[in-house]
Amino acid sequence: MKKPATLDLNDVMQRINFNHLLGIRFVRSHKDGVTIECPVRPELLNIAKVLHGGVAATIADVAVGFACWNHFQGSRRHTTAEMKINYLAPVASGKIVARARLVRIGRHLVVGEVDLRDGQRNRVGIAIVTYMLLD
Repeated sequence: MKKPATLDLNDVMQRINFNHLLGIRFVRSHKDGVTIECPVRPELLNIAKVLHGGVAATIADVAVGFACWNHFQGSRRHTTAEMKINYLAPVASGKIVARARLVRIGRHLVVGEVDLRDGQRNRVGIAIVTYMLLD
């Protein structure tokens, strides 16, 4: 597969309907990964009036997926194989930010770690996400 000359991760992010629905946006790329964020909206809160854990898990998953996309410049298809997340504190307002770092890039699997923070930069979770390379 031919690599694109430039890769606009904001454009790629918005082409995925689920990410668009949640409001996830690309913030920046790093040498070893990416940072993305999601605004906390009333429809994303659980019955305790804090961000639903599924949203935090999704943003961790998406962050590693986009770090893979960025690393391979869109040339390798990939999908989630495994994920482990620890929730450390609730997020009730503002935003949740995910900073993903690719820690191992193998022939068939990519492992990333994700630091989850709220809008005030307080750590609210950590995750390890493994992606399988499909081709």
